[in-house]
Formats: sequence, C-alpha cells, structure tokens
Amino acid sequence: MRWKGATLALVTLAAVGAGYAYGPVRPAYAACGPGDKIDKSTVASATKKIEAAGYSHVRALKKGCDNVWHGQAMKGSAAVYVALTPKGEVYQEQN
Repeated sequence: MRWKGATLALVTLAAVGAGYAYGPVRPAYAACGPGDKIDKSTVASATKKIEAAGYSHVRALKKGCDNVWHGQAMKGSAAVYVALTPKGEVYQEQN
C-alpha cells in the first residue's frame, strides 16, 4: 500500500512539471486591453491565407491585440517570419 501513495505522488509531480496542473493555455491576445476588439479568425484560416500567398510550412502562428497574425514559414528554401493583417495582406517581417 505504501507504493500506491508514492506512485500517485510521482505521477502528480510529473504532471505539474509538465504543465498539466496549470490549466489551459491562454491565447496570445489574453493580455489585450478592454478597448481591443478581437476578431474570430482562426489559426487554420490564417494558415490557408498565408499558404495561398506562396508560403509553405506555416507554423507558430500567434494573433496580436491588433488581430495581426505573426508566425514562421518557408518561402522557397528560406525560413522567414510572416504576418497576416486583418485585411488579408501577407508580408514578410524582419527578425
């Protein structure tokens, strides 16, 4: 019976260490001000628009309080930073 308690304690510690005990991950725009209006665009829709603009391997997309999506992608064989504006404009950002 002593092993059950020790095993439970280890599993709990592992879960806390892995971040499971902290709850769901908050979106990047969770710290926006009360006057900021966040649109309903999704990672999937942003990815499609960026890919349609000629980029591939789109990843690490995060939306800012201004509803601009920022992430990383490939343009040919070069890894680049990209942004997608609420108007649908895709552009390359500088590091």
